[in-house]
Amino acid sequence: MEDLIRCVAIDDEPLALDIIDKFCRRIGNIELHKFCDPVKGLDIVRRDNPDIVFLDIEMDGITGLQIAAQLPESTCFIFTTAYLRYALEGFDLDAVDYLHKPFSFNRFQTAFSKALRRIGHRQLQTVSQCIIVKQDYNNISIPIDDILYIEAVEGYSKIFRVSGDCIMSRILLKNILALLPLEHFLRIHRSFIVSRSKIRSFSKQEVILSDDSALPVGRQYAAEISNLKQIVSGK
Repeated sequence: MEDLIRCVAIDDEPLALDIIDKFCRRIGNIELHKFCDPVKGLDIVRRDNPDIVFLDIEMDGITGLQIAAQLPESTCFIFTTAYLRYALEGFDLDAVDYLHKPFSFNRFQTAFSKALRRIGHRQLQTVSQCIIVKQDYNNISIPIDDILYIEAVEGYSKIFRVSGDCIMSRILLKNILALLPLEHFLRIHRSFIVSRSKIRSFSKQEVILSDDSALPVGRQYAAEISNLKQIVSGK
């Protein structure tokens, strides 16, 4: 079983901690410890060296900026705050991202993906080379090798699988791309991501997949196809 991603959230507002907790549960495979007391939270971070820290900025007695300056150098942290005026200072402290409250699940997911890339995880929400996405109220685990292509459909991503069924998840295409290992997937159009291993043939106008699906190539993604041609011709 893959190790849990260990996270700490520090915020003096219990409701804010509950939102982070809810979002972490939606992602799955996360062990989260929450602290309303920033000093206690800092002590735990120093002691346990978690993978990711979510850190509010304006708190009683001490600011998140002061805490960030005291974190171990290797700590990967994300600011969560209602105040935009701290954004520049936050990035100067090498924060992975800056979540402006109230933030959506998709925005949280994007920040979390950035954090995982920084700490060396190849994918977001991975268990044994799977991604986990939300369909209705259920978490669906999809093996990477079972993904044929993904289509953007009015605020959803429709995941077409080699096994035949499709998954509809309320997640933007750009966010689902952040979940996938880029060495195995390619965006060919504003509405399509394809599995590289499932490409049977391609041109500047379209890509043909192993199931005979013909997908268009967007003009702004033509360079990606050109790079693919170079890789193939170099074999």
